[in-house]
Amino acid sequence: MMGHRSAVDRQAVLDEYARARRTFHALLDDATPADLTRRTSGTRWTNGQLLWHMLFGYLVTRVLLGLARVFSRLPRSVSKGFAGVLNAGTRTFDAINYLGPCGAVKVFGPRRMGAVFDRIPGSLERRLAKESEHDLSRGMHYPVRWDPFFKDFMTLADLYRYPTRHFDFHHRQLTLGENG
Repeated sequence: MMGHRSAVDRQAVLDEYARARRTFHALLDDATPADLTRRTSGTRWTNGQLLWHMLFGYLVTRVLLGLARVFSRLPRSVSKGFAGVLNAGTRTFDAINYLGPCGAVKVFGPRRMGAVFDRIPGSLERRLAKESEHDLSRGMHYPVRWDPFFKDFMTLADLYRYPTRHFDFHHRQLTLGENG
């Protein structure tokens, strides 16, 4: 189709996922136990906890895509109301968002986090390959107070780009390899 612009550059998304996967493994491979327990820059988490949170961005994207598929079939006012309710619960979300990685790193060590990181972007890649251009343009309203990368309205195309933006932002906050 002449003049038809894709909702997302699929190859760019695949390249981002591959780069994030390589980066994540390099971070895990190079991290010492002392590195993983060191505080990060700009968060209350340790490096190990922040690495889990970076992985979680990819995990939660699968849920966000499912929500968008459902809410995009409803009037936009429904997802706008839902986002408003979620925004009202930001304090609770922030507490859960903080505590989740604190507990997760006790269950998921670096090796297990690496294995999960290998699977999750792969599942997103398979989903992206099956999306039609029409589906990629569908979306819903999101709670903008929950995450700096949430926009008021996000399409499925936006959501496929979300986890790597989240990953890159938090990557800059890691203090791995620094002297304690």
